[in-house]
Amino acid sequence: MSELKYHRILLKLGGEALAGENGFGINPHRAREVANKVLGVVNMGVQVALVIGGGNLWRGKADGLDHGMERVTADHMGMLATVMNALALQDALEQIGVPTRVMTGIEVRAVAEPYIQRRAVRHLEKGRVVIFGAGTGNPYFTTDTAAALRAMEIKAEVLIKATKVDAIYDRDPKLEAAARRFERMSYIDALNMRVGVMDSTAIAMCMDNDLPIYVVNLWQPHVLDKVVRGESVGTFVSTLETA
Repeated sequence: MSELKYHRILLKLGGEALAGENGFGINPHRAREVANKVLGVVNMGVQVALVIGGGNLWRGKADGLDHGMERVTADHMGMLATVMNALALQDALEQIGVPTRVMTGIEVRAVAEPYIQRRAVRHLEKGRVVIFGAGTGNPYFTTDTAAALRAMEIKAEVLIKATKVDAIYDRDPKLEAAARRFERMSYIDALNMRVGVMDSTAIAMCMDNDLPIYVVNLWQPHVLDKVVRGESVGTFVSTLETA
């Protein structure tokens, strides 16, 4: 479609996108809301891949490390939490008619395909939504980093970090009314500011491979539609200088 700026996207969601009001667990109604947002861009002709976190089920630091758990064990538990979220989202998507595949960085063959780059691209070319679970399959790496890695492997044209915040700010806008909102930001500025919406490893990987990032509020109406059309929404992070 000529109106599209981006034809293949990687959408990064936090696990909280599937949670209920208390921020924990999986709420099927919330999963359906997310699925409908994805359906909107699929119907525009966009190839969609997703990475979803596991914070609604397991937070490695608070639930494990702060209580003496070994880091690798805590991270593996987090990977399994992302697989559960991926399966929930797959179910929600397929219930509204969107063919979906879950691929994982660690093998759980009974419920998902192992991640193979060429197969993932083929699924996308066939119009299937692909959900990448279990992060990179390695401890010490966040799902933000997994999103950046998978985006580059499948040659996505943009990485969309969808959160509860509508943009990047220099301070917490909920605490300080004078917080500055950025419409555009360079990778270097994002790294120097240590922006909280995405970890520095993921930003550095995007910078090294010139992969643009949009930071948007998932719950704003039609926000994904606007991104794939290249409209000004949220914060756009790229090689451009800060606006």
